[in-house]
Amino acid sequence: MKGKSQIDILHEIQESNPENYVPENLVKKVADTFKTSPAKLYGVVTFYTMFSTKPRGKHIVRVCRSLSCHLADGEKIVKKLKEELGVDFGETTEDKEFTLEESSCLGMCSIAPSVMIDDVPFGNLKEEDIPVILKKVREGVL
Repeated sequence: MKGKSQIDILHEIQESNPENYVPENLVKKVADTFKTSPAKLYGVVTFYTMFSTKPRGKHIVRVCRSLSCHLADGEKIVKKLKEELGVDFGETTEDKEFTLEESSCLGMCSIAPSVMIDDVPFGNLKEEDIPVILKKVREGVL
């Protein structure tokens, strides 16, 4: 752990957890290790949207909700994602494969509308792209 920051450790915990979140008991252990209060570290976990305090799916689908994406028919992409996954924002599919999340901006305005699945960006999306992308992610191709 030497040389690693609290955020580095929290990332490792979340990435190694099959449910893709940071459990409260491990927040306490990290706080003890770094000699800080669990409340302060829990504040870090709840502030950054990259972390979750509740179980999520294997794959995180982040949808850009910026003005650029909205103006580029991003709502059609949102509707198609919700339809294909059968969930709303903040929910996880029954098979625990996907969790759908909102992002205020993914920084991909030049290729709006856009989404990010795990760390893979997708831009210039059309409704018909969504089922194809989700199928590839399910199959482990992406």
